[in-house]
Amino acid sequence: MTYKAIVIHRISGGKIAEEWGLGTTGSDLMGQRLEQERIERELIEQEMRVARRIQQASLPKVVPKLEGWQITPFYRPAREVGGDFYDFHLLPESRVGLVVGDATGKGVPAALVMSTTLGMLQLAARALGSSPGEVLEQVNETLLARIPSNMFVTCFYAILKPKSGIVSYANAGHDLPYLWHAGAAEELRTRGMPLGLMPGMYYEEKQIVLQKGDSALLYTDGLVEAHDPEGEMFGFPRLQALVSEHGEEERSLEETLLEELYSFVGESWEQEDDITLVTLRRSSSLS
Repeated sequence: MTYKAIVIHRISGGKIAEEWGLGTTGSDLMGQRLEQERIERELIEQEMRVARRIQQASLPKVVPKLEGWQITPFYRPAREVGGDFYDFHLLPESRVGLVVGDATGKGVPAALVMSTTLGMLQLAARALGSSPGEVLEQVNETLLARIPSNMFVTCFYAILKPKSGIVSYANAGHDLPYLWHAGAAEELRTRGMPLGLMPGMYYEEKQIVLQKGDSALLYTDGLVEAHDPEGEMFGFPRLQALVSEHGEEERSLEETLLEELYSFVGESWEQEDDITLVTLRRSSSLS
């Protein structure tokens, strides 16, 4: 590496009266590089703080209280905030909408897209009433024109009728929820593309009935994609097995799953993605 310097002289009476040197030494270069890195780190930290504030402001502050039901959300952001979200919609006839989703990307862009999606879902749910599939269709068309072409949103949307236990649901490309019933966990499968990718999408809609003691787990990929020190993923088969094993316990399912996750990844684990869980459980008997 070579270093150059520019020397400027002021001549007075044929002699050098003053001299200035404009040069870049190795230490100067190192100092400039360190300062630039410090500024970049501060900008990244500031963006993460903004993203976290947007996300936290967008998530619900109150969980619906329903006689004979338990709704338990859990949300833990990664250091670099992703696009996870969940929400609850209080609908006519005592129905409740449940939303879990994930916007692609990290930081402020993901936070803005998730916040926008939550608002659209609220409006569509109030306007369209009882059809999760129609809600997702409406949000897809609206979102398509308002997010960057390289982004999209996965989302599972369900509507619960507390008195009958009927749950109607549709899925926009999101990880499949699990239903625990009679000692086994089964996937709740429906077809549908992620939101914001293509116009004119159809979202298949299905219904189930949650009996007393049944539960459903909604979650995002931060759980199943967590890695242990050897690089093995937590994975869907492990999650399904744990839901099957612990779905009937009075202890909250998310507590058990998080204990298993932390044991799996080890103490040195650095969380790479947001983790969101929402458990819907019908009580075995009215309290």
